[in-house]
Amino acid sequence: MAYTITLIPGDGTGPELAAAARRVIDATGVAIDWEVLDAGVDVMEQYGTPLPDHVLESIRRNKVALKGPITTPIGTGFRSVNVALRHALDLYACVRPCKSYPGVRSRYQNIDLVVVRENSEDLYAGIEFDLNTPEAGQIIALGKGKIRPDSAISVKPLSVSGCRRIIQYAFDYAVRNGRKKVTAVAKANIMKFTDGLFYRVGRELAKEYEGRVAYEEVLVDAMCMQLVQRPEAYDVLVLPNLYGDILSDLCAGLVGGLGVAPGANIGDGVALFEPTHGSAPKYKGMNKVNPTALILSGMLMLRHIGEGAAADRLEQAVAAVIGENKAVTYDMKADRNDPTAVGTSQMADAIIEKLNTL
Repeated sequence: MAYTITLIPGDGTGPELAAAARRVIDATGVAIDWEVLDAGVDVMEQYGTPLPDHVLESIRRNKVALKGPITTPIGTGFRSVNVALRHALDLYACVRPCKSYPGVRSRYQNIDLVVVRENSEDLYAGIEFDLNTPEAGQIIALGKGKIRPDSAISVKPLSVSGCRRIIQYAFDYAVRNGRKKVTAVAKANIMKFTDGLFYRVGRELAKEYEGRVAYEEVLVDAMCMQLVQRPEAYDVLVLPNLYGDILSDLCAGLVGGLGVAPGANIGDGVALFEPTHGSAPKYKGMNKVNPTALILSGMLMLRHIGEGAAADRLEQAVAAVIGENKAVTYDMKADRNDPTAVGTSQMADAIIEKLNTL
């Protein structure tokens, strides 16, 4: 029986990346009926929104979705579709494995970190007030002179329930995957009530996993330094939303960049898989962008639906192609102008060829 899975190609380079990933995933032999639906800037004119209701309905119905990158305007335009999906579907856990693959250019080797980022609250809750608005004025008045009168305001909510479920997810992930340590990362020495709450909940939960998973706390600024100096000392990192967003990119840099960084967004009964990188619209239609992150996101998706053997074969095929460093995109070559670099589709072909030998 085939799995029915929602596929959102995205915009910019998303559709060509999604086409490559779909071909590779199908080549594993897992039977999937793809329900292909569009979201992003390309559907704004047709639907008046980058995230039509029928896309959300499809994901809720199918429980699993694979999504290509979608453009997020900076400083103007609609809010991030990625954030809107996470909020609408309550995909509270963003899971971003950062793993070294031989052949990927990096200053580090043998990295195997997992970033578990809270997805639903913190500064990304979207509670903002522009300068000179009545709401901003009320908060400025509450600040009793600590907030300049020409300020725009963002509110940072962290709840006991939100902290508990993301930290518990990190512990449960560690147990399921044979991980040894969970490190909670925040800035509780300064934000004593919000980030302090994150740590208090972490300490309570750690007692339930004592003897199975170690627990520690590291301040976010110190963690940035530690990850650069000795990343091998860490295993599973759990963080509030904003810190998790920043440090997941830092960890991706340790293993070669966003081009090899997959991602999963997990809720209660619903999961969406997507690459960490953006849509790179300047490369749209050029068959140039690295498909690895989306293909590896598909690998995480296969594991999620219980197709572990197929996921293992897919990861082995990707690793083999990267290791040979022949049929890879320009960004994976020592010289980005190397004429032997292949396109998005051709790298997918090479991975499929490897799959057929495993």
